[in-house]
Amino acid sequence: MTINVGDKLPKTTLVKATENGPEAVDSQEYFAGRRVALFAVPGAFTPTCSAKHLPGFVEKGAELKAKGIDEVACTAVNDPFVLGAWSKSANAENVTMLADGNGDFAEALGLSMDGSKFGMGKRSQRYSMIVNDGVVEQLNVEAPGEFKVSSADHLLGNL
Repeated sequence: MTINVGDKLPKTTLVKATENGPEAVDSQEYFAGRRVALFAVPGAFTPTCSAKHLPGFVEKGAELKAKGIDEVACTAVNDPFVLGAWSKSANAENVTMLADGNGDFAEALGLSMDGSKFGMGKRSQRYSMIVNDGVVEQLNVEAPGEFKVSSADHLLGNL
């Protein structure tokens, strides 16, 4: 079942890419007591994710924060080392990278996809959401192969 607006995020463990190495993060604790703009990509360093999705949130981070967002975070079914390298290569220090290495978070949200025909295995669908104190306030899930509603611009326009 896919998560919906008004639902509480499920409890899973993500891994935050930090300067000191990987740090385990309880999803319920991470999103508690604040408003987070979260976006998910099928994979770090993939074409649309690197050319459009992450750069949009890097560019619009200050505008999101001006509209009441406490933190901007990205998740992908990649390990924290890959997400850390991607963050550095994209100058994305204002975006918190949350690795979902085994896809548990994507699966718990009902937002996983099978990228096997592209050699990628189980991945996350492309989406963006606003999470307010652990509850989904806004959810924008892309149709397969599209990049429209999960962008930073679309999220900003709906705040």
